[in-house]
Amino acid sequence: MFNARTTSLILIVLAAAATRLLPHPPNMTTITALALFGGATLADRRLAFVVPLLAMLLADVALAAIASDTIISWQAHLVEQYLPLAAVVVLGFMLRGRRAPLRVLTATLAGSLLFFALSNFGVWMSEGLYPKTGEGLVACYIAAIPFLGNSLVGDLAYAALLFGGLALLERRFSVLREPQAASA
Repeated sequence: MFNARTTSLILIVLAAAATRLLPHPPNMTTITALALFGGATLADRRLAFVVPLLAMLLADVALAAIASDTIISWQAHLVEQYLPLAAVVVLGFMLRGRRAPLRVLTATLAGSLLFFALSNFGVWMSEGLYPKTGEGLVACYIAAIPFLGNSLVGDLAYAALLFGGLALLERRFSVLREPQAASA
């Protein structure tokens, strides 16, 4: 069904998503790095979307159960978080076959900012915290700035662990190496 590489990548994504269950500073999670990693490494584009988003959903359900929260209370955040994550998966597609450290760094920073912009736009659109005006949108983004620092640090650290760890594993285990395109 799945080859060793795909199975290993899925397990890495699930393990990374499970780290959300551990104590961590606000917004310093694997979310964006995970979506970028899935887009960059999972060969099947459907799996590139499904695996990271499903892993995040499983972590969200577990967090809701731990907090004795209801599904409805966090369901409102699905659009605010999952659509931006899907956009980051697409960004990860640009790293396919070209995962040099500078490219990964650039894509990680772009992914962090993309997630920040889209998720906070979603908060402004879907929640009643801010007026639906230009000033309300600006206020929403300004209120979110204190969380951006932790997001950037977490995204950079987890991207380094995910992409760097995979590079080390690929060097050690040939079965995990990305298949080379056939030459003409």
